[in-house]
Amino acid sequence: MEINFNEIKNEINNIFGDNILKIVISNSKNSAPYKKIDIKKINDYFFVSAYTQKQVFNKNIKNNEIADFIIDKLSDYKQFNFYSPIAEYAIRITKKNKIFFTKNTKENKINEQKTQNRQKKYIFSEGENILPLVDMGIFTADGKIIKSMYNKFKQINRFIEVIDDAVDKFNLNKINVIDFGCSKSYLTFLLYYYFKEIKRIDANIVGLDLKQDVIDKCNQTAQKYGYENLKFYVGDIKDYLPNFDVDMVISLHACDTATDYALYNAIKWNDKLIFSVPCCQHEGNKQIQSEKLPILTRYGVVKERLSALFTDIIRCNLLRSESYHVDLVEFVNFDITPKNLIIRAYKTDIPQSVKNEMFDESKDLMNEFNFKQTLFTLLSESKPKVE
Repeated sequence: MEINFNEIKNEINNIFGDNILKIVISNSKNSAPYKKIDIKKINDYFFVSAYTQKQVFNKNIKNNEIADFIIDKLSDYKQFNFYSPIAEYAIRITKKNKIFFTKNTKENKINEQKTQNRQKKYIFSEGENILPLVDMGIFTADGKIIKSMYNKFKQINRFIEVIDDAVDKFNLNKINVIDFGCSKSYLTFLLYYYFKEIKRIDANIVGLDLKQDVIDKCNQTAQKYGYENLKFYVGDIKDYLPNFDVDMVISLHACDTATDYALYNAIKWNDKLIFSVPCCQHEGNKQIQSEKLPILTRYGVVKERLSALFTDIIRCNLLRSESYHVDLVEFVNFDITPKNLIIRAYKTDIPQSVKNEMFDESKDLMNEFNFKQTLFTLLSESKPKVE
């Protein structure tokens, strides 16, 4: 006997007419990727915890999408329990695919949570078997956070959250990523885990660095973790040519103008997503001066910080001039590191008038403080000449 899915769908939609605050999906079939799924309502979304034998995976689902999420699990599970403040609903599917619906009217001591147990739920959760975090000394072998590394744990999660917010704007089944200047690649390994294990996106990631010994070590580690589609190569940001369509570019602490070449390549390849943490911005600091406002460049530390800010806002404007939505995000506290800004950009539609304005604003700032900026130069030279 086949399952009457329409009958169950109608019943689930009726159940969600009540104020459902908790859902438990259990009694998994062999085809199920998880042993059990617990779901709790929190504000305007549902917080989902999906359990394997050794791990738990978390995600948020909007209120208007939760019924479809439940329906999608009908083929893999036999027991569905729904709890409102005044009733418990159950759907049970037998081995012969007979369906039983029950409703038990009773007071359940369940209240809608206003926060996630008053404790932040991180993308990487304690208790998960995440090998890169173990090797970094942030998790113990059994998935416990080492207390002295808790701030580092929060920083890593914050970085992935910044990426997660942008990735969710695209309905991606697969993604090709270039990580420029990957160095020891701790975050690259975690990014691969995030895409494959949490987002269930088929990820192909290439890490690029100038040091052969670093690249060799990273490739050995990727093999140890079983990360088949994570590869590392020796190469220069300026002239790297991928042999596949690139969806996303990451550039973390690429020194001085190396960040500009990474951004330029991302623009040239028409990437969907760009994430860049700039570093050591010497180019502007060597040049900036102002006849009208000499006070701003008189003191070394002020000049250094202004140079960094000027460089970053020009980069942001230039990305907008190339049809990217751009945020300049503080992803860690300034007292941890002054290099705490990440440029987050994703492809969108921007009116030509706005793009022209962003480009002209960048040029005006450089003219006012008498300096040149590499990304501006690269984009200007690549634009068609007007006869």
